[in-house]
Amino acid sequence: MRALLAASVAALAVVAMGACSSPAGESAAPAPGQQVAAGSPALPPAASAPGSTPASAPAPSASVSAPAAAATPGAKAAGGCARPAAAKPVAKVTTVGLPAKVAGYGSEGDTENLPMAIAARPDGGSWLAWLGTGGKVHLGRLGCDDELSGAPVSFTGIDLQDVQADADGGVLLLTRKGDCGGGSLCGGASSPCNTMHMIRFDNSGKLVWERQVTNLTGGRTGYDDGARFIWWYQHHGRLATNGSDWAAYFGVAITVKNGSCVDIHQGDRIQVVSANGKLLPNHEDAAEVGCSHAWNSRIVWDPRTRRFAAVCATDNECRIAQPNPYRTVAAGTCDGTLFGGDLVLAEGKGYWTAWSQGGQVRLERFTTGKSTSTVRTGVASAHPHLVSYGTGRMLLSWQSGSGMAAQVYDAGTGKAVGGRLTLAVKDHSYQAFKSYADGSAAYPATGGSTTTIKIARVFPQV
Repeated sequence: MRALLAASVAALAVVAMGACSSPAGESAAPAPGQQVAAGSPALPPAASAPGSTPASAPAPSASVSAPAAAATPGAKAAGGCARPAAAKPVAKVTTVGLPAKVAGYGSEGDTENLPMAIAARPDGGSWLAWLGTGGKVHLGRLGCDDELSGAPVSFTGIDLQDVQADADGGVLLLTRKGDCGGGSLCGGASSPCNTMHMIRFDNSGKLVWERQVTNLTGGRTGYDDGARFIWWYQHHGRLATNGSDWAAYFGVAITVKNGSCVDIHQGDRIQVVSANGKLLPNHEDAAEVGCSHAWNSRIVWDPRTRRFAAVCATDNECRIAQPNPYRTVAAGTCDGTLFGGDLVLAEGKGYWTAWSQGGQVRLERFTTGKSTSTVRTGVASAHPHLVSYGTGRMLLSWQSGSGMAAQVYDAGTGKAVGGRLTLAVKDHSYQAFKSYADGSAAYPATGGSTTTIKIARVFPQV
């Protein structure tokens, strides 16, 4: 992970750590029975009441193409937008003007805010979400041309995690301000004590329901025994849906009573919410704690098994693992460079996940537990991204110089397909490509200013 800013590192202190280290550039995770001590970082301004409010009209957008390969005349991919397919992947970058400012990339650590996320709509368009600079998460609709259509809306939120879509709208995963309460810590200070929420919206962007997936309700605050909250440490999350239920998998703080005081531990949490916004705590894929001392929470719906599948990176034996229960996918080492990329369905059965150790990217195929196939990609990068790309393929991408590079792989054999592709956008360690029904894939990136975002679109391949 990219190193935290020197000022941020200086503000954080870690006590009584175990032998294993955390991801590079970040403070180590607490060992069982111990807590992280940290200064209280400044919080954004107080947020307004929950709900959505319209933003001003969008600024004009401009499109710039990167001609990686010529499209095949007459070749069209399936889907509402019918984007042209080609023998080789074609990349196009569209600059979207924003009516509300977007937060900057910062130092890109898992303790930092996530600036933006994109979701593929079934009609071929997109939902673009971005973290504003005033306690709001903004949501805009993109057309087939990846440009804003209509006025975006905004929701109360101090951090953005993910956005996913379905035919009726979609769901945002975001963080709101919470309360640590008056409980006594056994040592140090661990704050803030924020909350994670699913925000269900319809196709007009209107709020349908919202559901907290941490548990600071019913008189429970962050420093009460049994609390699950969002703090400064590992807290990013992802969403998945089976078409009805929605699952969120995210890093979480865990409060444990220790005599007359409490300790704060680090883990992750899987929560499933029904189509009408009801929490399903007894769902077979839900977990109060999935991996402990975890980061890089990844989740996907598998229609073949009718289950949500997930992986994490963890300093529990320093590995890429499946949570709930723990099963090793790939063995790593405790050298501070372990990073888990994304999770996609493999052809036939099972899954592929990308990960990096020592700056070397690998692909692992697995079903339940230990990997059955390892692909050493030859890519030197600390933060790989992976996304399903059309039928039977997947797209691996990574930072390359000031931009990004990508390579198509067979989702069955794991073999590389064709040559590498260059994307003229800046990489972010924790943002994700999303796959589209027409066989394309899209990635949101900084536009180089606080009022623009670039959408990198890789068109379908025949």
